[in-house]
Amino acid sequence: MRVRLATDPETLSPVSYSNAGALQIINLLFQSLLSADLATNEIKPFLAESMPTIERQDSITLFTYEIREEAEWTNGSPVTAEDVAFTLKVAKAPLLNNEGLKPQLEFIRDIRIDAANPRRFTFVCAGYAPEMELLTGDFFILPAYLFDPENLLQHIQVADLSKEHSKLENDEKLKAFAAKFNSPEYGRDPNLLQGSGGYTLENWENGKNLTLTRKKDWWGNNTSNTQHLTANPQRVSFQVIPDITTALLALKNRQLDVLEGIPAAEFDQLKQQEAFLKDYALHTPDAYEFIYAGINTRSPKFSDKLTRQAIAHLLDAKSVMKASHHNYAKLTAGLIPPSVSEYYHKELAPYSFNIEKAATLLKTAGWSREADGWYKTIHGKREQLSIEAIYRAGSSSHENAAIILQQNAAKLNIPVQVQGMEGSLLASKSKQHEFEIFYRSLSGNPFAFNFKPLLHTGYAGVGGINYTGFGTAESDSILNQISTTVTSKAEMANLLKRLQEIMHEEAAFIPMYYIKERVAIHRRFTNTKVSGLSPNYDVSAFTLKEEE
Repeated sequence: MRVRLATDPETLSPVSYSNAGALQIINLLFQSLLSADLATNEIKPFLAESMPTIERQDSITLFTYEIREEAEWTNGSPVTAEDVAFTLKVAKAPLLNNEGLKPQLEFIRDIRIDAANPRRFTFVCAGYAPEMELLTGDFFILPAYLFDPENLLQHIQVADLSKEHSKLENDEKLKAFAAKFNSPEYGRDPNLLQGSGGYTLENWENGKNLTLTRKKDWWGNNTSNTQHLTANPQRVSFQVIPDITTALLALKNRQLDVLEGIPAAEFDQLKQQEAFLKDYALHTPDAYEFIYAGINTRSPKFSDKLTRQAIAHLLDAKSVMKASHHNYAKLTAGLIPPSVSEYYHKELAPYSFNIEKAATLLKTAGWSREADGWYKTIHGKREQLSIEAIYRAGSSSHENAAIILQQNAAKLNIPVQVQGMEGSLLASKSKQHEFEIFYRSLSGNPFAFNFKPLLHTGYAGVGGINYTGFGTAESDSILNQISTTVTSKAEMANLLKRLQEIMHEEAAFIPMYYIKERVAIHRRFTNTKVSGLSPNYDVSAFTLKEEE
């Protein structure tokens, strides 16, 4: 199997990965208790024997799992509840690079391991929300024997990590583990990146390719009634091809078996090429991926929401969508997919392109229009309204968005400087808050709506993933409720719709549109499980068609 990767992953750490390409690879190496079967878009047991049993007790909820008897690590040892406990420690402990995972699991307060069955355990969780069932199973389980051979975390209890961390931050064994775990090798070393999945990392050559090899006698092949547990291709080669034009050429030359993210214009051209269509099938699933603009609210120029609303009226999402995706996208007023009708706020109108409205908002925000631009005195200093817009180099949709903003702002005499940059630099600038406006994409799913790490002010510090600094007391309260106390879909719908209203008003994190994915897959394969869920197909399930 030959699959294109747009960029090298920053890391393949199952705890601190940062992009969809890395996630696709990690999914082949490691497993979670539960995951989505792309054939049906349903959550199913993977490492777990079955869905958890749930018992609510006043202010806590108990989720009990049992790991499949067949499940084993690369060395043949069984996956046990101790590995799950170890993973929770890694996800919750201070000093570790776990900022993306920690908030997702903060509601899990403890783990109780069955003394009579080393594969059976119970999560003790604070409160109850319907999506907790998925969240308790939706994280990669790590092999304790590989990640902590010196048992440096053995003396720490999971329950202790739900309390004040000040004492643990001086724990010498934890500090020693953190020094190892935070090192680059824990996200690159093939000897460490060995989970319970059907593949091992054979080779990683920066800027060229990552190759995974199927395990011999993988345990997943020996289970019954588990068609979603697959490791069919003998080898999967991820080809690093940053430039989409080069990737398309490789596809047309039959050097790739799968290519996603095909630009709309080129996709339309491929639909007309009979020779190409004899070898490749084209697919357009509704993806759970949206393009958004992020405005740094910490910048004095953009600290006022009226100023941010004015900029939102200059983004012109409709033109960006048309230029980048033709008809393969849908405008959105919020970060909930419009296809998830029960939670999407359909009464909320997306920001429209409106020069006059933008000018009025700027004047209301205290900006005065002069011959050479807009000016305002902020903290005793005269500031000109100018914008630096950054995006990942090689992303045509993000580049189009930045250029369209530049053109629209010029009509109001607002200078906009646009700059494409390498993905790791963009990520670094986002985390360090060294930006004014950025364009990014975000992938999700229709199962979980815990946006706390993305939007809560508790994660707006340097290194956190609330890059824009968005947040109000009310939005923080809503995010806390969603992650811990929601008891019904109706209550979830009310909270999510109110959150979308606040986000719309604050105009710091501005969703623009959801895309339809555009995927080409070679016709020699079947069982491709094309889906709207990222990565829009399941490479582990591919099988060769029988020759006619």
